[in-house]
Amino acid sequence: MKNGIMTRVVHEERGLLVTRNALSRDERGKWFTLCGYTLCGYTPCCFTLRATRSAATRSVVIRPVFLEVPRMLDIALVGAGGFMPMHNRFLTAMLARYNGKMLLIDCGEGTQIMLRRVGWGFKDIDVICLTHFHADHVTGLPGLLLTIGNSGRTEPVTIVGPKSVREVASYLCVVAPLPFEPRFIELTPRDHKPVDFKAGVFNLSALPLDHHMPCLGYSIYIPRAGRFDADKATRLGIPLLGWSKLQKGETVERDGVRFTPDMVMSQPRKGLKVSYITDTRPCAGIPEFIRGSDLFIAEGLYGDDEMLDQAASKMHMIFREAAELARQGEVDELWLTHFSPAMPDPENYIDFARRVFPNSVAGRDRMTKTLRFQDE
Repeated sequence: MKNGIMTRVVHEERGLLVTRNALSRDERGKWFTLCGYTLCGYTPCCFTLRATRSAATRSVVIRPVFLEVPRMLDIALVGAGGFMPMHNRFLTAMLARYNGKMLLIDCGEGTQIMLRRVGWGFKDIDVICLTHFHADHVTGLPGLLLTIGNSGRTEPVTIVGPKSVREVASYLCVVAPLPFEPRFIELTPRDHKPVDFKAGVFNLSALPLDHHMPCLGYSIYIPRAGRFDADKATRLGIPLLGWSKLQKGETVERDGVRFTPDMVMSQPRKGLKVSYITDTRPCAGIPEFIRGSDLFIAEGLYGDDEMLDQAASKMHMIFREAAELARQGEVDELWLTHFSPAMPDPENYIDFARRVFPNSVAGRDRMTKTLRFQDE
């Protein structure tokens, strides 16, 4: 070790060598953190390690004490406009990135232009969720799928939406021959109740909304397992190579003894949640649907309370109504979006929302946020 940096590590069970400057020492001098490197088959990973020096090998023997995959959820508000793209504001869409995979909600005209400016790439867009089939939410789909295909992707892309999503997407894509076969998830929620489903790596829920045509709101939820008790796993004699399986909810057997996750895992901890609601009047089911969201993205067609009747006639919401939903749903933060072209500067009206829900933000094209698990 030199200046607190380790260049060679020998693992006590597998003799695995880590030859990069990957290990750093904290103030106690006995604990180390190794991030982003393969160790005992776990990658990507974050380990806290207890280390002892071996005079014979001039290396360090380490025992993992804590292991957790470092996860975060990146969110980009791709555009913040409604009805039609403008020179300074493109149509509303949201991009989520998790574990290297991406999910897009809505794809209006010009959406792929803003995706390129966001800079997260196209090839890893695994899922596209459509809220409804009005033009400002779907007409960018053929061009985007073509760009995804031209990026070298051959794996299927999953397209999610209300009833008839297969037909609508197929008609739109007549002009876009694709090198992959799209897969479809058609959602038909009943009795105004949400539907839970999984698409790619994403756990999702969809809620029917109140618009001129069938329309869905979406929530993305990233679960978080309980804390792994490494000391207990050691006392029980669970092989190190089985720790990862237990953390994934799998069982492990050794010498005829069966080990289950509940033996070494605490109760699940709070995960991450993002909810997206647009093109709707306020619905009774929305507050519970968005409850506890780390981020709530909601439409606010107009900012001024005096525009309520006009928004209602179009089956949309104003800032105050979206803020009231955020307050009732006890979310952490509200991003307003889907602004009318008649409202060139939404920031001028943000106080209409903040009087109801202080942590309200007027969305902007390409606004991003990274959500991380809370330390528990």
